[in-house]
Amino acid sequence: MKIVKMLKPEYIIEALQSDKKRDVLLELSAPFLKNYPELDPDVTLSILMEREKLGSTGIGEGIAIPHGKLAGLDNLIVCFGRSAAGIDFNAMDGNPVHLFFLLLAPENSAGQHLKALAKISKMLKDSRFRAKLMEAKSSDEIFGMISQQDDII
Repeated sequence: MKIVKMLKPEYIIEALQSDKKRDVLLELSAPFLKNYPELDPDVTLSILMEREKLGSTGIGEGIAIPHGKLAGLDNLIVCFGRSAAGIDFNAMDGNPVHLFFLLLAPENSAGQHLKALAKISKMLKDSRFRAKLMEAKSSDEIFGMISQQDDII
């Protein structure tokens, strides 16, 4: 499974502007929703917020992997966002989140959805990779780094 096949350069936000969980989820999903006008932003946000109620997708180490399943979606989508300041995302370790990988999946995609979550998690275990993502100067550089890590893992 290749994460870069689900992530487009235009789905990368190198400097998130939001500072609240709800707003971050809206901001992260906005680039993807431009390409899918048939999907309702309010429904997308509601699905992501419902998932957060089950337990924060802030997994610690400055990382969050919010995710949800959407009716009307044909394939897995990944969006990336970065916050230099960090955002209180109710992460498991209590620390602010700097790196976000948003995963959106078709409603009936349990296996692929879980494989994508596992792959993203595995990629982010590498502290050097996380540091490089924080230091990257552009969305193209971020995309290249994700692509390299995707090939390694």
